[in-house]
Amino acid sequence: MLLVLRKQGLYCEAGDFFIDPSGKVDRAVVTHAHSDHARRGAKEYFTPKSGMALVRARLGSAICLRGFAFGEKFQLGRVSISFHPAGHILGSSQVRLELNGEVWVVSGDYKREPDPTCEPFESVPCDVFVTEATFGTPVYRWKKDADLGREIFDWWETNRAHGRNSVLCAYSLGKTQRVLGLLRAFTRRPVYLDPSATPLTECYRAEGIDLLPSICLSTLSDSAKLKGELVVAPSSFLRSSLASVLGSDFETAFASGWMAGTGEGGTGRFSSYDRGFTMSDHADWDDLVRTVVETGARRVYVQHRGHGSLVRYLRKLGLDAFPEEVLARIPPAQMSLF
Repeated sequence: MLLVLRKQGLYCEAGDFFIDPSGKVDRAVVTHAHSDHARRGAKEYFTPKSGMALVRARLGSAICLRGFAFGEKFQLGRVSISFHPAGHILGSSQVRLELNGEVWVVSGDYKREPDPTCEPFESVPCDVFVTEATFGTPVYRWKKDADLGREIFDWWETNRAHGRNSVLCAYSLGKTQRVLGLLRAFTRRPVYLDPSATPLTECYRAEGIDLLPSICLSTLSDSAKLKGELVVAPSSFLRSSLASVLGSDFETAFASGWMAGTGEGGTGRFSSYDRGFTMSDHADWDDLVRTVVETGARRVYVQHRGHGSLVRYLRKLGLDAFPEEVLARIPPAQMSLF
């Protein structure tokens, strides 16, 4: 087996590296800069060039980091590796591994919807596909014709006409910058950002990504009060001292794929928000299935929430599909089969 699952994450013995590991390892191949994928503790990191600044912003400038262009092959041990766009955030990648003619692809997080702030997803043919499945149940289906930039802008405009501030809760890396990119088609007014998002947004700008101008909330005076403005920030902002700039008249919204669900993980968790926008940086059910089929993989390992529904569905399609945990039970003697 080319990959097995260890406590630190997916491990490749033939190349002596981990993919998106946790804990101390020698070599980490990092799919993208989100904190559940890019973690401290590795002696050496490998990632796509366009995501290098984001990884350094998250892990520190002193790390040993090597970057590669998408599609550029490099060698670790006996394994040939290349990164391919995942469409998740700027610099996000799928990892292609090849050994003795056998090709494995680890998807990382991915989406297939258009996004002006990152490289578009690329289907990568392979023999074995390790796919994420954050939204791996049929209830999660995005409206592919939704104009999310227009929806957010119209909400902001309506509130602005009443002198009311708009607070859009979104993750500091990826979602915030996507909102700034989508709104470029409708306005040039600046958006106020949480301090956690500001340096990450500057990494996007340094890569030539066209975003709305932004103002960091920490640069405002203690007595400042906003009126009719848009604030994009993580939900923790509403509980911070920075929220005093909002005054008493504001609406809140949440931008996430979870808004499409029901029950646990669905809209019930977000009932405290005035508005929800179904905006995800992950593939929905239809795109998960579509992607697996397009790879041509004969065997599939599913990460995250797809252990039940997606595995069963892929088996009905005639594929050998398994939850990722199966890779933790591979006997060491079988490591050399590929």
